[in-house]
Amino acid sequence: MTIEEIQARKECQTFDCKSIQIAPKALAIPIVAMANADGGVLAIGVSDKTRRIEGIDGNDERLNELLRVPFDFCNPSVKVRCEYLPCTDYSGKENRILLMHIPASGQLHTNQADECFMRVGDKSKKLNFDERMQLLYDKGERYYEDKDVYGATIDDIDMTLVNDYISVIGYGKSGMEYLRENNDFVIEADGQQKVSTACILLFGKNPQRFFPRARTRFIRYEGKEEKVGRDMNGIKDVTFEGAILQQVRSTISYLETHVATTQSTPYKRWLSIVAVTEPTTSKAPRYR
Repeated sequence: MTIEEIQARKECQTFDCKSIQIAPKALAIPIVAMANADGGVLAIGVSDKTRRIEGIDGNDERLNELLRVPFDFCNPSVKVRCEYLPCTDYSGKENRILLMHIPASGQLHTNQADECFMRVGDKSKKLNFDERMQLLYDKGERYYEDKDVYGATIDDIDMTLVNDYISVIGYGKSGMEYLRENNDFVIEADGQQKVSTACILLFGKNPQRFFPRARTRFIRYEGKEEKVGRDMNGIKDVTFEGAILQQVRSTISYLETHVATTQSTPYKRWLSIVAVTEPTTSKAPRYR
């Protein structure tokens, strides 16, 4: 990247200019935002408003502060790569520009105030709680299944299902010990017992109370393709609820019977099974 390219290039998702006079705390925002998105380059020593080449020489104290920003003001630290580009500043003197190369990170980063930003276009957008959680899921640092279910308690768990499961896998302790000691199914937090999404979906007495669309749906159509409107050809639509294993067993049992009936008919039918397990919020990931 040359000085001419820096002056001509518009600020965007992966490029931004900052004055050498920028405060360290302020510089942490675009660094965190780019690391949380697609990465990018910060050209320090160039006015972001006028694109005037200020350079960094003669500002040793501020430069040292800015070089520490990825470590001192970003959590966790962002592993940037620094490059110095020779230039002639606006006063005609020989100077340098600092190019800070920021890689896209597999982790979620925040600034020193525990605020999370993401680069969107030419802006560093501050994320709200839901957006921050979604970013955690997207980066694989946290899984939706591990999230505690609001309002769920131990009483919502069917211990018969738990005991059946631990009997199959040969777990030597009690069902409650299994839930407390494995996969964070049940944890103690803030003086309360928290029950995870996975626990409710696997062992809940009524998972659909918390996740109305966590169900398996069987659809049977007349003919070879799905039609809508006046030509709608759905002739069978059955929904199975309960815990995941209960749904699977019920669906397989129903399907085996239904397929046997279909094979005896003189015409072909198209069978479709749609298994849906998804949360009630549209911002969370879906599993199909």
